[in-house]
Amino acid sequence: MPDLTNPSALLRSLFETAIDAANPIRAVGANLPSPPRGRTVVIGAGKASIQMAMAVEAAWKGPLAGFVVAPHGYPSSLKHIEALFGGHPVPDEGSLAAAERALALAGTLKPDDLLIALISGGGSALMTKPAPGLSMADKLAVTSALLKSGANIAELNCVRKHLSAVKGGRLAAAADGARIHTLILSDVPRDDPTIVASGPTVPDPTTKADALEIVQRYRIALPASVRQWLESADDAKPVTAANNDIRVIVSPEVSFQSAIARAKESGLEVLYLGDRIEGEAREVAKVHAALALHIRQRNAPVRKPCLILSGGETGVTVRGDGRGGRNVEFALALAIALAGEKGIHALAGDTDGVDGLEKVAGAIVTPDTLERARNRGLDPMAYLERNDAHSFFEKLGDQVITGPTQTNVNDFRAILIEA
Repeated sequence: MPDLTNPSALLRSLFETAIDAANPIRAVGANLPSPPRGRTVVIGAGKASIQMAMAVEAAWKGPLAGFVVAPHGYPSSLKHIEALFGGHPVPDEGSLAAAERALALAGTLKPDDLLIALISGGGSALMTKPAPGLSMADKLAVTSALLKSGANIAELNCVRKHLSAVKGGRLAAAADGARIHTLILSDVPRDDPTIVASGPTVPDPTTKADALEIVQRYRIALPASVRQWLESADDAKPVTAANNDIRVIVSPEVSFQSAIARAKESGLEVLYLGDRIEGEAREVAKVHAALALHIRQRNAPVRKPCLILSGGETGVTVRGDGRGGRNVEFALALAIALAGEKGIHALAGDTDGVDGLEKVAGAIVTPDTLERARNRGLDPMAYLERNDAHSFFEKLGDQVITGPTQTNVNDFRAILIEA
């Protein structure tokens, strides 16, 4: 039998295993291109961009130039590739400066030059420049409303691309014939390279009409300039380089397989639901709770003790004014649905270490979560309705805090069911 004397510690160790497996250092080194006759320039954006750039510096033979942009507060020891910083999840002046600098630098490249693009989750906010005629304020208003609407990442980034001067292949188009080598660390379901960071160097299959349909479906109020832009007939695709090698080098599957192996080594059976789960976080939590309760009571479809694992990127329709995020919302809704069932523990966390706007990865759920909350005068359902799960778990001391992990392969959900 596995040692389950400290279920929360075991869950945290599995989360750490998943994060460690997503470290891009090894994958970048194994996927670098041949040197060009001309210059080698690096442009990167995302939460893993500094780590990816470090791997390039360690493995590259020859001169390097360029920069990557990461969230404020991320540490950097880069020597040849400059580290810039921008706002996430809300873009700021650093994000705009990074986008303008990327387009300008790409515009200097010649056919004998090489652009190495290092792309990871978070890049959409970190490298932002509105399309011609749009203001940053207008673009932020639309994307902020979508973030609160429950739209999934593919829908959100489709709109972002069509309001952008750098996303949707436009950075590649600016490189004007240079060889491009795009390395992607995926944080999205199905590992679609057009979605990660809104695909600044990847050809975009969507249209303005697609973006307009999304904002209409979610009833997003559009500034006049945005509506005019999306309704305009001009929907010419940016011409991206024919010699653009696009590689997804790290994906959520790698992280989950590492966590599965670790769980099995600990003596647990594992039911892996995949890394493509989307939907409203609290509704996904209800389904996970129902499955966990079935296993607890019927010992099927896997035998106890066991672990349910799942990934993907859920959404939250924000109705309250609390401090929330999709992982803590899932965790709180799960605790409510489990109703204190003994022998079930869970962890939900974002592999980048930030859930919502908080520098908190997620939260732990234990069989006595609801009891401890009520003993402190906390109403779990009221916190859920206010989208205030960060406050709830903070008061219980059940937050999962990792600090910046410098990687990002979407969400990690683990439910441990004792014998």
